[in-house]
Amino acid sequence: MNTATQFRPFQPGQMLLLPPDMRDWLPDDHLVYFILDVVRELDLSEIYAAYNGDKGGQPPFNPHMMVGLLLYGYCVGTVSSRKIEKATQEQVPFRVLTADQHPDHDTIAEFRRRHIVALSGLFLQVLRLCREAGLVRLGHVALDGTKVRANASKHKAMSYGRMDGKIAELEEQIRQLMKEAESADQAEDVRHGKGVRGDELPDELRFRQRRLEKIRQAKAALEAQAKQKAADEQARREQENRRLEDDGDDPIKHRKDPDSKPRDKAQRNFTDPDSRIMKDGASKAFEQCYNGQAVVDDKAQIIVAADVTQQANDKRQIEPMVSQMVENLDGATPDALSADSGYFSEENVNLLDERRIDGYIAVDRQKHGPPPDASLPDEVVVGATAKERMAAKLRTDQGRATYRMRKAIVEPVFGQIKSCRGLRRFLLRGLAKVRAEWRLICAGHNLLKLFVSGWAVKPA
Repeated sequence: MNTATQFRPFQPGQMLLLPPDMRDWLPDDHLVYFILDVVRELDLSEIYAAYNGDKGGQPPFNPHMMVGLLLYGYCVGTVSSRKIEKATQEQVPFRVLTADQHPDHDTIAEFRRRHIVALSGLFLQVLRLCREAGLVRLGHVALDGTKVRANASKHKAMSYGRMDGKIAELEEQIRQLMKEAESADQAEDVRHGKGVRGDELPDELRFRQRRLEKIRQAKAALEAQAKQKAADEQARREQENRRLEDDGDDPIKHRKDPDSKPRDKAQRNFTDPDSRIMKDGASKAFEQCYNGQAVVDDKAQIIVAADVTQQANDKRQIEPMVSQMVENLDGATPDALSADSGYFSEENVNLLDERRIDGYIAVDRQKHGPPPDASLPDEVVVGATAKERMAAKLRTDQGRATYRMRKAIVEPVFGQIKSCRGLRRFLLRGLAKVRAEWRLICAGHNLLKLFVSGWAVKPA
């Protein structure tokens, strides 16, 4: 076919001579090179200490390479071990990072599981680099939580109220299957003679026995949790009454003891028992989730404290998150802290006052439209409750301006983690491992902020 148009040469079979230096495959300012430089600055002694060289066999992959591989994966939203393995074969940044080595997905997954505690500790090391770079100001920090799906389906959960009925149903099914198996055995004996070894239990029977055992274990766990909760409540009541007696007041007389039996609606998931049914704020649907918490500094959206809780409600998270923040920052405290109405309680307001942190916590859901002009008179504020004082504070010009910044500080962080990098579901199971993975996710977030800031590792 004749044409006057000239096309670029296209020869799919043409052999190419790639540059011998893999650093020429990417721009000098690529994120991969930044990750490689940062990993060299991190203390990985805890990971190296886990290897003693006694087992023989093939030598393991270098921990610096494996840590860099995981950190880069969390930075770009590629966290599945199978996807990472594939990326080391197909994507130039991953190949540069691994020096063209290709650990398989089992190796990657086992490295993450084996060293998850040490990997979660990198959050604090990265945070210190961010402080060194001047990205943490501690003027105004914002605290918020986000529901992150567990590595479990909500359809693999059962309520306490259904367990007794399900146990009885499975026991009856097992009795029927055992009766059928016995009849089959007798028929086999007639056909082949006694003493001939039969096959293992039928799959149907084995499945029901496993299911029955799981339900029994879940039922026992819910009962143990309810008893512990009742014991804790009783201890709290006794401590409160002792305090009242010491102050010369009458103790509180409760009409009934704390209930030590689980509620019928109390649920336990068979895949990840530590996860809970929670309402997803974005989809408004109930999912099997954990509640990821983060305290974010206003200067560069650096996460200065990160944790995970099983509680859907945020009211009890002020104290642990503030304590972790202060510990992470070597005792330093911010000037102000803001949080939405889910965190409000008089106890939380008093806690911030004791730590000399200027708190801005909404007392109820903030409505759109112009705020009311009136505030409480001074003589009312003096004798007002903590809720009334906070409401008045948030109606002042400074209060409105400070609280308005809360959304701009912390909510974009969750958007970047969940929407931009697609990290909407944990890979690991169990509260301890999920908590460590959340800190690893937050370390990746802070690394990206450090990279964008232009900070660079100082040459040795």
